[in-house]
Amino acid sequence: MTSDTSSARAQILARVRRALADVPNDEADHVSRDYLREHGERTQDQAIDLLAENLADYRAQVYRSDEAGLPALIARLLGERESRSVLIPAGLPSEWIAEAGVELVSESGEFTHGDLDRVSSVVTACSVAIAETGTIVLDGGPGQGRRRSTLIPDHHICVVRVPEQVVASVPQSLERLDPTRPLTWISGPSATSDIELDRVEGVHGPRRLDVVLLTR
Repeated sequence: MTSDTSSARAQILARVRRALADVPNDEADHVSRDYLREHGERTQDQAIDLLAENLADYRAQVYRSDEAGLPALIARLLGERESRSVLIPAGLPSEWIAEAGVELVSESGEFTHGDLDRVSSVVTACSVAIAETGTIVLDGGPGQGRRRSTLIPDHHICVVRVPEQVVASVPQSLERLDPTRPLTWISGPSATSDIELDRVEGVHGPRRLDVVLLTR
């Protein structure tokens, strides 16, 4: 940490302390959480349908599959992107990519950003998916890879187990997530727009996001 950064941090903390100087300790420690935990009531199937709708609204491509059909679907998606190689994070079920038909690249300690930039696609699992926002969260757990693994390749296939990994809202997702883990929140493929609202995809992440809703 540089001295400038340290000085700025000290100034911010000093301002916080001054702002809380006249607040009793028991009140300062209390954070009100009386906000809505979800908007409306939905069945499990309705929550999954809402997730699919919001993912598509963010321009992700959404597919549904069971375990038996997943390997062929992943192979088809890789073929559509003309992928030459696919990154396989540690812990990803091997049967998912059994029919991939392209070079399988394993993540390792010596795997550099340059190596990753040469990979066409990445297949991952996820930690949780949020129906109301169409957001998928990865926490670096089994099959999810390192954060950079889903930011550098141009094509990301993410498998969401339904219904067990689907929640209605952000507050419900936070109850499942460990804030000390490296959380990556994904709402559609990477995109930005200029002042004239011309949309450009693939600026700081994958140009294409394929989401597979996997049932048992």
